[in-house]
Amino acid sequence: MSRRALRRLRGEQRGQEPLGPDALQFVLRDDEDAEEEGPKRGPGGRRPRDAGKEGVRVTNRFELIDVEDLEEGPVVNGERPDCLLADTVVSGSKRRSLSGSAATKKDGESNASGKLRKKKKKQKNTKNPAEASENGLEDIDRILERIEDGNGSRPLGPPPLSSKKHVLYVEHRHLNPDTELKRYFGARAVLGEQRPRQRQRVYPKCTWLTTPKSTWPRYTKPGLSMRLLQSRKGLSCFAFEHNEEYQQAQLRFLSAVESMEPNNIVVLLQTSPYHVDSLLQLSDACRFQEDQEMARDLVERALYSMECAFHPLFSLTSGTCRLDYRRPENRSFYLALYKQMSFLEKRGCPRTALEYCKLILSLEPDEDPLCVLLLIDHLALRARNYEYLIRLFQEWEAHRNLSQLPNFAFSVPLAYFLLSQQADLPEQELTCAREKASLLLRQALTMFPGVLMPLLGYCSVRPDATVTCHQFFGPEAEISQPPALSQLVSLYLGRSHFLWKEPATISWLEETVREVLQAVDAGDPTVEACESRRKVLYQRAPRNIHRHVILSEIKEAVAALPPDVSSQPVLGFDPLPPVDTIYSYVRPERLSPVSHGNTIALFFRSLLPNYTMEGERPEDGGAEGLDHQQGLNRLMLAVRDMMANFHFHDLEAPREDQPEGDGEWD
Repeated sequence: MSRRALRRLRGEQRGQEPLGPDALQFVLRDDEDAEEEGPKRGPGGRRPRDAGKEGVRVTNRFELIDVEDLEEGPVVNGERPDCLLADTVVSGSKRRSLSGSAATKKDGESNASGKLRKKKKKQKNTKNPAEASENGLEDIDRILERIEDGNGSRPLGPPPLSSKKHVLYVEHRHLNPDTELKRYFGARAVLGEQRPRQRQRVYPKCTWLTTPKSTWPRYTKPGLSMRLLQSRKGLSCFAFEHNEEYQQAQLRFLSAVESMEPNNIVVLLQTSPYHVDSLLQLSDACRFQEDQEMARDLVERALYSMECAFHPLFSLTSGTCRLDYRRPENRSFYLALYKQMSFLEKRGCPRTALEYCKLILSLEPDEDPLCVLLLIDHLALRARNYEYLIRLFQEWEAHRNLSQLPNFAFSVPLAYFLLSQQADLPEQELTCAREKASLLLRQALTMFPGVLMPLLGYCSVRPDATVTCHQFFGPEAEISQPPALSQLVSLYLGRSHFLWKEPATISWLEETVREVLQAVDAGDPTVEACESRRKVLYQRAPRNIHRHVILSEIKEAVAALPPDVSSQPVLGFDPLPPVDTIYSYVRPERLSPVSHGNTIALFFRSLLPNYTMEGERPEDGGAEGLDHQQGLNRLMLAVRDMMANFHFHDLEAPREDQPEGDGEWD
């Protein structure tokens, strides 16, 4: 039991004698004077009982608790706070004055001087925290200098991100469209209506891709998760997983898609509000009905559902996390990101859309299943991020041959030219950028001469007779190019033609076209080399380009799709799935009247509901294992059952349960 509790148990009060009016007057004395004076002795040469407390004279022994409490008080930064001592002295004096006890002036002076002397001794024994921190920093600096001198290198640690950022590095702050809108319209205009609503938001976690809304259903785990497959050479491969409940929802979704009825998907979302494929499919239906706001809201909800299922090690920004597109569970994330990127571009947020494009490309940069390389240059130019486009071209040209794509062949020189139009750069850099832009544009026009005339037509520019009548840029150049190249050209022009409409850009293009015509007339050997290269490289476009064209919905590019692709049924939740798909679970096979059975079997099945042919099931061996005799016997039994259920009534005789002349037939 502590002394304070013991005092309260006995009912004793602190400072029972009243203090005089001068009891709070402190007498400051030096420590040397106090030591010379020494403790006062009582009669007989004996020291008083309380003399050992450094001159503190008390009449109540429990009054010493104040001094001990000061000694055991909290220590902040190596020093007990002075305010605690002052508050204790003042509070103790207030309690004594309220108790009505009295004390002499001498006792008050001795009490105050003893406490102040104790405070001075503590200050002597304690170092100044500012000096201690400075000394500590100096010691750390000496240690770092010693390490640098010993190793001859800088201290260990990652390099600053500003100096060495990966070309696919994604910044979190640019994933939020509000960041870009604030730069355009100001924070008050963007967040004016959102601030009061954010206080009512109750969601389990904060996300980077979307901002949860209060109008969404309450989030419950839909059965979607992510697992780490392997980590090798600094890359981590992940995959989404469906549990049994989510698999059942997925099977119901496939049945709803086959029914061609959007209301069935709405019913499914009522029971599974965060089923990703249902949200994406219903988003397409809303977009076709011109309900863009609802379509965007459904895509954001799908992204939120998938982000809540992320693995703890999965990072959006590192550029080292991979998702295999061959797994159907991963494709939903790709498509949700692409649809969100398209909505952001239409909303007027190209910088945010560029960040989403980098994120899609970082998930599988080698295969690029959605072929976002055909789009990233357009977003970089719209966001006026010319340096990034030039850097991507310089770093990837060696191993990806980006100059062989028409979009990069024309967008990179345009980026150099627009960079040379900026006034805040030195004159030497502007001249160098202009020369580089002209050189790259000459190479692009030599490699893809069929781009010029359609581009001028999009820009409503009528070329002169020298260009129109020349064989190199004439109609023959557009007709003779391979179909795959025509598709890429149509995709680029349908998307980025308006970037060339500026008068300064048209004048620069005109000068470069004249230089190319001079080189062609002079018999430049690079012209023939480019022509032979076009015939070899663009025989047929790969499947990811066809998938990108379908997702882009650009009419000119979709019209240029080959017949074998355009005739295939395209599903909005999985357009053109890869041939080598990796299935983690398989949908149970069902009897499909369209795909199984011959015409006679379909006819009898339509007439006789109880007629079945087990031999048609693929798992039983298909049509090859069908026993025709057993099938005929089952057919005869079904016909007999049908005939036995027929009942003939006399039409002339009236029925007993109906009045005569009712006019109804059985």
